[in-house]
Amino acid sequence: DVQLQASGGGLVQAGGSLRLSCAVSGLTFGNSAIAWFRQAPGKEREGVACIVSDNDDTVYSDSVKGRFTIASDNAKNTVYLQMNSLKTEDTAVYYCAARADTRVVFTPPSMWPYWGQGTQVTVSS
Repeated sequence: DVQLQASGGGLVQAGGSLRLSCAVSGLTFGNSAIAWFRQAPGKEREGVACIVSDNDDTVYSDSVKGRFTIASDNAKNTVYLQMNSLKTEDTAVYYCAARADTRVVFTPPSMWPYWGQGTQVTVSS
């Protein structure tokens, strides 16, 4: 079975940092695209960052580019999302997701077959 275990959310003040982790099992890690999505109350789920660990190709949404960094640890089958300079508008439930292909693109959430549980990130002003 494919399992994704997300962790690392919490409460932080604006301008602060958090690091999210997504432990992946049951997939060939290097041949998979792993992404972080987020969903704020009343809003659609949106892609934040995506990585293919085999070649470290990454893509970011415009809203987080320059502030968030996605990285993978192949030895641990884990993907991280380092979030710096957090803003109140980053408040959301963050989810990691996986696709068994190596296209580093934000396809719609419905095209990602594997999801972890969400982790809440709250940024206070």
